Amino acid sequence: MYSHDPLPSVDRRRTEIRHLNLPCEFVAPSTKAAWEKRARALREHILVSMGLWPNPARSALNAEITHRVEREGYSIENVRFQSLPGFYVTGNLYRPAGDGLRPAILNPHGHWKEGRLNHEPAGSIPARCINFALQGYVAFAWSMAGYNDSTQLDHRTFGDDRKQLWGLSLMGLQLWNGMRSIDFLQSLPDVDNSRIACTGASGGGTQTFMLTAVDDRVRAAAPVNMVSAHMQGGCICENGPNLRIDTNNMEIAALAAPRPLLLVSATGDWTVNTPELEYPAIRAVYALYDAEECLAETQIDAGHNYNAESREAVYAWFGKWVLGEDGRNVGRDTSDRFKDRPVEVEPPEKMLAVTPDNRPDVWVDEDGLVSTWIERVRKQLNSMKPDDARSLRRFRQVMSAGFRSIIGSPGLPDDSLVETWLGRRKTDAGTVRQGYIGWKDAGERIPVTEFHPAGVARGAVLVVHPDGRTGLTGDDGQEPGRLIQQLLSRGLVVLAVDVFLTGEAEGEMDTSSFAYHTTYNRTVTANRVRDVVTAAACLRRSSGLSSVSLVAIGTAGPWSLLACGLCPQIVRAVIDLDRFDVDDDEAYEEHLFIPMIRRLGGLSTAAALATPADLFLHNAGPALDPDDTEDAYRAAGAMECLRTQREPADMHQVVAWIDEGP
Repeated sequence: MYSHDPLPSVDRRRTEIRHLNLPCEFVAPSTKAAWEKRARALREHILVSMGLWPNPARSALNAEITHRVEREGYSIENVRFQSLPGFYVTGNLYRPAGDGLRPAILNPHGHWKEGRLNHEPAGSIPARCINFALQGYVAFAWSMAGYNDSTQLDHRTFGDDRKQLWGLSLMGLQLWNGMRSIDFLQSLPDVDNSRIACTGASGGGTQTFMLTAVDDRVRAAAPVNMVSAHMQGGCICENGPNLRIDTNNMEIAALAAPRPLLLVSATGDWTVNTPELEYPAIRAVYALYDAEECLAETQIDAGHNYNAESREAVYAWFGKWVLGEDGRNVGRDTSDRFKDRPVEVEPPEKMLAVTPDNRPDVWVDEDGLVSTWIERVRKQLNSMKPDDARSLRRFRQVMSAGFRSIIGSPGLPDDSLVETWLGRRKTDAGTVRQGYIGWKDAGERIPVTEFHPAGVARGAVLVVHPDGRTGLTGDDGQEPGRLIQQLLSRGLVVLAVDVFLTGEAEGEMDTSSFAYHTTYNRTVTANRVRDVVTAAACLRRSSGLSSVSLVAIGTAGPWSLLACGLCPQIVRAVIDLDRFDVDDDEAYEEHLFIPMIRRLGGLSTAAALATPADLFLHNAGPALDPDDTEDAYRAAGAMECLRTQREPADMHQVVAWIDEGP
């Protein structure tokens, strides 16, 4: 072993579980170009994690105003519209008196007991919106699912593994509702579409910076009491699957740059460090645009809140950047216009857009929403099937981005790959060496054994077994088993690997000690797929060849098929599908669980992404439709490179495909 092992002594993916209260850091890239490259990838990752990649079709809003009242200087309308067919956004629209185009403010609420109707000193959504209307804005406040008249879903219990497979989460629905709320505002004749801003506190703060991150129609934002380096959000509606793997709220909030962003914090909650920690970190991104003046922070000496003092800070900030009234210090304005005026709020029961007496006919329950979502996903995936070279390129562009996001494909240069070898010894078939591989600073420690044939190698093949290397070697773990012997006899270098939690790496990963495990950590399957990609990169580099082949056995077949589309250096593969039912949610839950995988088309998409590699799929389950994969290979002009069969392949077929090709 090297005197200094650059890999961790244990695989940190098992021992260091990330969670919402784990302190984190964000260091901005040193150049604008590097940040914008990262920003593009991060926006894609957010949309994938929220189930919004590929971008869902925008169905008709069918907006309705169910009640209206006029008060001195403003009006309030009870509004409902469909963000998805049969799934409603319910809210209140506050409009200033008079005519003409007006800027608009989105007002997502946090976990106040009374939702968008909460009115108390620590936080009042009606007071905020009335003040905005009196200042000249159209203000829209809507309910999170499970609050007020948004009763189609339960806020605290919506979410399970099956929904995660299909990309359906409460956080994703909230983000989609925010995007559709912009659509709604832009449909109004009195809204200036170029001047839309967003602000909310706590869970509404999360909605604010998430919406701003992915929708550039939000031109200014003020998340309140939420952007923190040591608390990322404590509700299921703030913890979508995969979202904060390799990122955090600071970096997500920085995606607002260079648009105006005000960070409002409090001395009595998890934003206590904002002036010294989170604000400078985000400011470094604004500096890349020479736009430091577009970022500000103000801290209120209070507990968790959106009180009058916090509101006045936001009024002044939007007054400067949305209304265009300069010359005042953020949060310390002394003019009457941006003072929080006392208001008289409407009775809560008069503010509901849906009541038992006027519930829409197409109102769906949770089961109905799930069915609608899955039906729409299937329709979208079917519409994207490639039928020529152009549509295949588009399909690969969209779906590869999705799979990279949910699996975490490294995408790193070869010099970031670390190898630690324990020595080499001779065997009758050639030489063998054992060691560990991983990406620099990624925390992996992946056991591998490399078999090198006698003489000059004419190719290289990675072999993946569900039991790891022990399923491929003799009792000592170094003597090649029959399959490896056959491959060596044909002059091929063979790399056997213990992917995550197999072979020497066998064990368990703690998934229950902290809430929202999949928000912060890759699943077992995702780590295994990533390890296959890592092992292929290692083999390609160590063999000195430009490409490698892959053999996957038993339950390792589906993991490895997912890796094929992420690793263009794999040019030939024999994949045992292990009778996997590609259209069965339970099969994915039990054997191939990665959030969003069905949203992206599952193994059928993975096989299509493998084009134009020489791909032999065998032991296929009855649900596998060869036409799906054949369509992609036909579009690539590579039909001769694809073979599928229902029965298991024998060793002769496997070796022949790897050695000779189609």
